[in-house]
Amino acid sequence: MFRHPAAVRATAPAAFISTVALAFLAALPLGPLLPSAARAQADAPAAAPAGGAFDVNSVRTLLQRGDAAVAAGNLPEARRQYDLARDAARRLLGFYRSLSGAFRGLDARIPLEMDDKGRQTLDLLADANMRLAALFRRQGQPEVAVPLLVEVVSSMTPTTEVGRKAYQQLLEIGFVVTPYNAPSTGS
Repeated sequence: MFRHPAAVRATAPAAFISTVALAFLAALPLGPLLPSAARAQADAPAAAPAGGAFDVNSVRTLLQRGDAAVAAGNLPEARRQYDLARDAARRLLGFYRSLSGAFRGLDARIPLEMDDKGRQTLDLLADANMRLAALFRRQGQPEVAVPLLVEVVSSMTPTTEVGRKAYQQLLEIGFVVTPYNAPSTGS
């Protein structure tokens, strides 16, 4: 096939630009370009206790480490452990939801198991938020505790014990002024 010389010259800059663009993209770190699920999977072992599995028990272990750091008076380490627990719980929630959805309608046992693990993880996330909020309040930073407490009230609802406790703390901080006196209906 014969090409006109002008057509060859017109495609040459485009090929050069494509090559330069590919070289530039190859030099970029992949972390920001990875889908969030892939990044979460890559980061998951960092939040799991050394040598342990990445599951609900790993979140419990991180909370226990945070509690031990508080007891030892090492508040920066406690904050780090509670933050790791929150991050791990959030990732686990996403994974359990994804698996539950993938198997819904195929095998009822798997969504039931994933939903149960998701509820356990949500409880642990609320615990991590409450502990972190208490840490911030202890350090004289109630304004940093507010988003954590609001998240607990939103995710657990004010009818649960932990939701009521979170709302009560918002009242004590002065973020809200209306007390909530609804009867207890559950955990």
